[in-house]
Amino acid sequence: MSDRPVEEMSFEEAIRELEQVVGQLERGDVALDQSIALYQRGDALKKRCEKQLAEAEEKVARITQGPDGQAQGTAPLDG
Repeated sequence: MSDRPVEEMSFEEAIRELEQVVGQLERGDVALDQSIALYQRGDALKKRCEKQLAEAEEKVARITQGPDGQAQGTAPLDG
């Protein structure tokens, strides 16, 4: 488990550590206190990943084309 603040992690870092946390909890070979700390860290990592995915979805845009068929810009995916 990393000491790095979850808020500073990239999606890839957070998901990688979350997988490690889940693995440790699934093995069940850690003390109760450590299990609680791992669960709390895992919850924070999960929330970080969910937030970053939501932000990425908001940025998704479709490419608009001009009359000549060339890329002209972007528009919101919902737009």
